[in-house]
Amino acid sequence: MASTATQDLIAENIDEYLTQHQHKSLLRFITCGSVDDGKSTLIGRLLYETHLVFEDHLAALEADSAKVGTQGGDLDFALLLDGLSAEREQGITIDVAYRFFTTERRKFIVADTPGHEQYTRNMVTGASTADVAIILVDARKGVLTQTRRHSYLVSLLGIERVVVAINKMDLMDYSHEVFSSIEDEYTDFAERIGLHDITFIPLSALKGDNIVEPSANTPWYHGPTLLGFLETVPVDDDLAEQPFRMPVQWVNRPNLDFRGFSGRIVGGSVKPGDAIRVLPSGTTSTVDRIVTMDGDLDEAIAGQSVTITLTDEIDASRGDLLCAADDPAEVADQFEAHIVWMHEDAMLPGRPYLVKIGARTVGATIAQPKFRVDINNLEHLAANTLELNEIGVCNISLDRAIPFDPYDVNRDTGGFIVIDKLTNVTVGAGLLHFALRRSHNIHWQDVKVDKAARAGLNTNQPAVLWFTGLSGSGKSTIADIVESKLHARGVRTYLLDGDNVRHGLNRDLGFTDADRVENIRRIAEVAALMVDAGLVVLVSFISPFRAERRLARDAVEDGEFIEVYVDTPLAVAELRDPKGLYAKARRGELANFTGIDSPYEPPEAAEVRVDTSTMSAEEAADEVLRALESRAGRQ
Repeated sequence: MASTATQDLIAENIDEYLTQHQHKSLLRFITCGSVDDGKSTLIGRLLYETHLVFEDHLAALEADSAKVGTQGGDLDFALLLDGLSAEREQGITIDVAYRFFTTERRKFIVADTPGHEQYTRNMVTGASTADVAIILVDARKGVLTQTRRHSYLVSLLGIERVVVAINKMDLMDYSHEVFSSIEDEYTDFAERIGLHDITFIPLSALKGDNIVEPSANTPWYHGPTLLGFLETVPVDDDLAEQPFRMPVQWVNRPNLDFRGFSGRIVGGSVKPGDAIRVLPSGTTSTVDRIVTMDGDLDEAIAGQSVTITLTDEIDASRGDLLCAADDPAEVADQFEAHIVWMHEDAMLPGRPYLVKIGARTVGATIAQPKFRVDINNLEHLAANTLELNEIGVCNISLDRAIPFDPYDVNRDTGGFIVIDKLTNVTVGAGLLHFALRRSHNIHWQDVKVDKAARAGLNTNQPAVLWFTGLSGSGKSTIADIVESKLHARGVRTYLLDGDNVRHGLNRDLGFTDADRVENIRRIAEVAALMVDAGLVVLVSFISPFRAERRLARDAVEDGEFIEVYVDTPLAVAELRDPKGLYAKARRGELANFTGIDSPYEPPEAAEVRVDTSTMSAEEAADEVLRALESRAGRQ
């Protein structure tokens, strides 16, 4: 409840009160921990005890507590935050719930995150902007696997100040021994993950112990209350002391006489007259004005959203980074990074993804993890991929160079998300460590003889004929006929057949999803080289995944890729079974066989579709040749 002095100020001079409120410091914090540790109850109790629940909300809470609450008629404070019906039915938090509240000393934004392992990705979302983490531990259960996972993520995401709230002390008779045991266990784990600024508080979120006022039930505890800690913990302004950084989110061009670059400053400060550098181009200029809706500023600092005009008409667009000219960010296209995988489908090394860092989105591939982290003992384990909620260290390659800072220097310019190219679903989050040396040391070598010169010696334009379909569909047969006919016409060709290539280039690969992705990645690179050599290259692979076929298409220029879908029904292909593979798969002797226990994703818009159950291989080959001739005629 507001003090008498505050109430008097509100009554007498509301403008002065609003000015004081505006200039309060803001603390962002997150609550996390294992499922059913009492995170939502804690925040609900905090709001209630600070008299920040309106009368209508309180009335609704009383009604909901009587209807769906779990406290036997008492107020169920978790319902203040568990807004989804699914959450209320299950008694758990699924989504991230954000709440704003204020006291006389400070403003707060709290992110109540889910504790269930399935929703760890939502916890990462909530932690990405937090200054303090409150990690709840159920006094009955102690430190659990999910407690360790969330603590490791907190450390990884750069949150330095942590409160370990040992909750439900009322169910353990407020035992000092229980509290000390959990404190010792957690401290040992925290030291191993690099957490040092830790405050332990015994709580009962349900009863209100040590939330706002010190509890008589814990006379052995002499530390701060939870609210007391939150109101007094220092809020770092480290970003303001860093070099200037501002990702361009929008080129502001309302008329012919104004051109500015709009965005939020994520590091340092800037003044008119400061020299800046635009990355990745490296162009330099000088700040002319700092424009806002309320007028020009003499200085802007980290956290402010502004429009900056420059003295020079330079080329900059969305995704570029404005930096201090004398202390710019690095530029690279290959990195080592921590990856937190956030999707049910595993990360597949070599599969093309999108990476969004700042306002820039680029194509990316992730290499096989160097290791994944065992959350329980922090051991580095070998891994071929990353499954849901797993954390690993990987090399990542982008399709163009980007400006960046290491994540431990700047969260905004060093953190990124991974997006599935086909579904646009966010599947992972990453933290950049450093650029790989080869990113700086390896450059494209200019050569005098290029693809156009090589193609000029041929009777044909280079192209990729990519045959895809089930095993036994007739891909290799059709491709062989097409190559024979092209060869007879004097066209320079090469046929890459799936079985033949596995005798050499890809002999080290198996048939898991990850191996299949790598198989096609290598072939796509080889096919692109052959196109650069001026050849018509025929590729006959099952290539079951659309994403990898898209990778192969993107590796060459527009118009150079012709996808041929040999659309033979599974029943027909299985009936043929020229290699006896379907029979083995049906008997369980052959794992990961496409069409049986491994999926095939048919093309959605192939340039050519043939069905060998209704046409001969010769007819199918002629269909492919007509498509190739038609493409040549358009060029």
